[in-house]
Amino acid sequence: MSGGRSIRIYLATGEVTGVRHAELVNWTGQALACPRTRFDELEAWEEVRRPGIYFLVGAEGLTEREVYIGESENVLKRIKQHIGQKEFWQEVVIFTSKDENLTKAHVRYLEHRLVQQAREIGRYKLVNGNEPAETPLPRADKAAMEEFVENLGVLIGALGHRIFVPMARSIGTNEDRFRFQIAGAEAFGAPTDEGFVIFRGSTAREQCKESMGSGAFALKAELRAQRKLIADGKLLRFEEDVLFTTPSQAGSMIAGTSCNGRVSWRRLRDGLTLKEIEGAGEVDPNT
Repeated sequence: MSGGRSIRIYLATGEVTGVRHAELVNWTGQALACPRTRFDELEAWEEVRRPGIYFLVGAEGLTEREVYIGESENVLKRIKQHIGQKEFWQEVVIFTSKDENLTKAHVRYLEHRLVQQAREIGRYKLVNGNEPAETPLPRADKAAMEEFVENLGVLIGALGHRIFVPMARSIGTNEDRFRFQIAGAEAFGAPTDEGFVIFRGSTAREQCKESMGSGAFALKAELRAQRKLIADGKLLRFEEDVLFTTPSQAGSMIAGTSCNGRVSWRRLRDGLTLKEIEGAGEVDPNT
C-alpha cells in the first residue's frame, strides 16, 4: 500500500471511550467500535443489522491479546449470543458496507481471509475454535473482497487494534539487523514504530537477577508459560518474533538483568549502537 489515507471518526456521545463510527474516505466499508459495557447503545445503529464481520477483542495482557473473528448476516443478533457465551472480550469492532452490497458469501470469504491473516501475523491470540473454509466467489467479487480486507486492516489499526500489522517491517538485509551478545546468549532484533522486536531463534540467559525488576521478571515468566521462550540447553530460545516496548526491555529479556538497550544492541553492518545512530541524526530504515 502506498500514499496517504483519510479517515473520519464520529464519536456518538462525544466521548473517545464510547461508540465510534469510522470510515475511510472513498470506501464503501464502515466500522463501529463499541465497549462491551455500552453494547446496548448499538441497538440504535441500523448498520449493525446487516451482513458483516466482527471482532471480539480482549483486554491487553503482558505479552498478548485475545481476539475472536466472526461473520453473520445480522451482526448485532449474532453478537448478542456471544454476550453469555464468551467472557474474555471487552470491545467489539463491526465492519459492514454502506451500500449494503455485502452478501453471506462475501462475509464468509472475508472471515476465512481475516482469520488466515491474523494467524500468520500472530500479534493477537485467536480464540476461534474452527478454521473457516474458503468460500468460492466470482473473480470480480473476490478482487473486491481482497480490497475490503486491505482497507479493513487499515481502519481497525487506526481504531487501536493492530491485528493485521506485522510486528517488524521487512528489513533490507541481515546486516541491517541488531545483535546483542552476553554470557553465551545471542539475540537479533530491530527497532520498530512501536518498540523493539526480538526475532525468532534468538537466545537468552535463563538466570534472572533481582536488578531485572519485578515487571520484567513477570514478563519473562509469561513468555515461558506461553512457550514463546523455551529451554535450549543452558539458555532459552525465542520460538517466535516478540515485540517489546523499548530496546531496554528487550535487552533485559536477553541479559536477565537491567539493561540499557540503546547501548547494548549493535547494528550488524557497522557495529553502531542505537544511541550512536540517534546521536548522528541517522534515520534508521527499520523505524
